[in-house]
Amino acid sequence: MLKEQEIKEIREILETSTNPLFFFDNDQDGLISYLLFRRYYERGIGIAVKTSPMEEEYAQRISEFNPDCIFILDQPEISPEFFSELEKTNLPVVWIDHHDIDFSKIPSFIKYYNPIKDKKINEPTCSLVYSVVKNKKDAWLAVAGSVADRSFPEFYPDFLKEYPNLGIQSRDAFEIFYSSEIGKLSQILGAGLKDRTSNVIKMIKFLSKVKSPYEILEDSKENSIFKERFRELDEKLKKLLEKAKREISEEKVFLFRYSGETSMSADIANRLIYHYPDKIIVVAYLKGSRVNLSLRGKGVRNLVLKVLQNFENSKGGGHEDAAGCQIDSSSLDDFISKLKIVAE
Repeated sequence: MLKEQEIKEIREILETSTNPLFFFDNDQDGLISYLLFRRYYERGIGIAVKTSPMEEEYAQRISEFNPDCIFILDQPEISPEFFSELEKTNLPVVWIDHHDIDFSKIPSFIKYYNPIKDKKINEPTCSLVYSVVKNKKDAWLAVAGSVADRSFPEFYPDFLKEYPNLGIQSRDAFEIFYSSEIGKLSQILGAGLKDRTSNVIKMIKFLSKVKSPYEILEDSKENSIFKERFRELDEKLKKLLEKAKREISEEKVFLFRYSGETSMSADIANRLIYHYPDKIIVVAYLKGSRVNLSLRGKGVRNLVLKVLQNFENSKGGGHEDAAGCQIDSSSLDDFISKLKIVAE
């Protein structure tokens, strides 16, 4: 939860803004963080950030839309070059996040809000944004974003009273995500983000105006594109999970490799850790000379950061039990060998 003074500062910037620009991380938490602001203040352009760190190339969008303030939502890492471009704008820049990062690297001109910095409390960014807008009509959206990030929101009981048929009686965020209609809704939005840009824009326009979650869950002409994308990716995901489960072993660290046109590493890793909570799950998306890894398990971030010290041209980070990294494809087997050692 953000402090009352922080909430006041964020509101003041948005209430005096006529053309805010929102950069959000390309997942449910990031998307819904933007939607909560967009639906409440009824203004603002949203840009999904698909690289980590956030690179200088995104500065082009600033000159394109000519905003009067800039918001960065749920973005764990920003390149020094992009920081430099932001400073040149002389605009208010607000960064709302929930990742445990090196806070000393944040420039002084950035208005930075992250409860983990002082309180060591980790809430999804959409939950923090919800505490700013306090728009109870959109609690269902904030729930969908929170459970996707494996976080149980404190306002879930209120949501359940409003939509008893969309939730379940549980405090386990992943159980809600995989076993309820609000969880299915969240998965639909996640799949929609994995489409070409034109379709993502159409989805965001639709989501900016919907009155209830049923407009997403029920089939209609307006949601047909991203609902079809969900069905397509869900079928692929099921096949990959069946393959992964056939390969599972007794070892503590389990590596699953796959390839294809669409990266689904986080989805696969989340599903596997849900079924095998005592393991360290590593999902490797093989494409080109670099490999992207999604890792899940108790304390996995610290394990990853320790192992990455042995590899040049590597980068990684994330949350305590959910991390990601990128290494050279040729180093994958060596990386797994070293991870098994530190995980013992």
